[in-house]
Amino acid sequence: MWVPVLQIVNMEDDAPVIYGLEFQARALTAQVAESEVIRFLVGTQSLKNENQVHLLEFDDDNNILNKTVFLHKDGEIWHISSSPANKSILTTCYNKIIDSKISTCAALWRIPSDADPSDQDQEIQDDSSAYARPLEVLCRLDNSDIGNFISVLWEPQGDGSKVLSVSDGHLTQWDIEASGSEAKVSSSAALESKGHPKFSAGRWNPHHNNTQAATANDTTIRGWDLRTMKQCYTIENAHGQLVRDLDFNPNKQYYLASCGDDCKVKFWDVRNTELPVLTLTDHSHWVWSVRYNQFHDQLVLSSSSDSRVILTNAASISSEPFGHLDEEDDDSEKEDEAETKPKEPIKDGLIANYEEHEDSVYAAEWSTVDPWLFASLSYDGRLVINRVPKAEKYKILL
Repeated sequence: MWVPVLQIVNMEDDAPVIYGLEFQARALTAQVAESEVIRFLVGTQSLKNENQVHLLEFDDDNNILNKTVFLHKDGEIWHISSSPANKSILTTCYNKIIDSKISTCAALWRIPSDADPSDQDQEIQDDSSAYARPLEVLCRLDNSDIGNFISVLWEPQGDGSKVLSVSDGHLTQWDIEASGSEAKVSSSAALESKGHPKFSAGRWNPHHNNTQAATANDTTIRGWDLRTMKQCYTIENAHGQLVRDLDFNPNKQYYLASCGDDCKVKFWDVRNTELPVLTLTDHSHWVWSVRYNQFHDQLVLSSSSDSRVILTNAASISSEPFGHLDEEDDDSEKEDEAETKPKEPIKDGLIANYEEHEDSVYAAEWSTVDPWLFASLSYDGRLVINRVPKAEKYKILL
């Protein structure tokens, strides 16, 4: 039996940490509600075996990963997300055979309360999956009227009582009971367009009091007002081919990033959607994910079927075009120097090209604790932890 192996290498020169899962995988998220330790959740895709959720905790001081494996008996995991309010709660979208047809369902799960990867006293090479405990199902979302689920999105910075689901042709808001044992539909909107289009991606906007979201179908991006479930803007032909992913700038309320099968990453000002404000063409195949850094929004991650993760500086359209500015610095000498030598804008461009993967990289996610660290996941089950190059970090901070 193949046993997961962790490869740890020296990180003095920003070398990666590589972790191998037993099965194929494409679902990755940071454990959002955890504010003290670096944690990620990974969901597997196996046709023959019970699927798993791996809770991985990175010990930055000792440069090691602690892991806890949980069984996900309901099928292949296509999407995973974690509650912003409770680190033990997560959602998955998974395949299930119903009436001889494959249906993509969704459920809320709880990690067993006494499971903590930092408490694990075992060698990383042990086949700990043989002793894995199942996740506790809290409730399942009913998709009988809305089609297959694409993703389930938690309300940004919310209390864990609201989620937004993106399914084949519907955008649906759900209210979650305090116990998490039931989810009720509060509102829903259908995608009405020619040719029976299907959603391919969605993202909840963290601005405007969480009242807006964006979705993608085919080559079109649509903005939605969640109070009325009506469209508030449309970007036609946003990409030359299918749009795969979206992300909002966490610090600039009108800026949105997108990526797609045309190998491009584009940035939009949704107040004027005729042309993108910036286009990146560094990838050579489909781009599956794009993510803004939550602390320094000039840093943007993208991952692709070209087996690469690319870190880009999009400073010209960020909230920090001149890098980090220390507003509390009252040193008169520095102020005088700043007056005579104004700080120049940071230039846009590729920062680093990460090539540790050998298969399509379906997801890349920033740590919610360490702004300079991120994880990426390829279909062969390889998870890689990398860092922003130190030179770029100091360029931003100094």
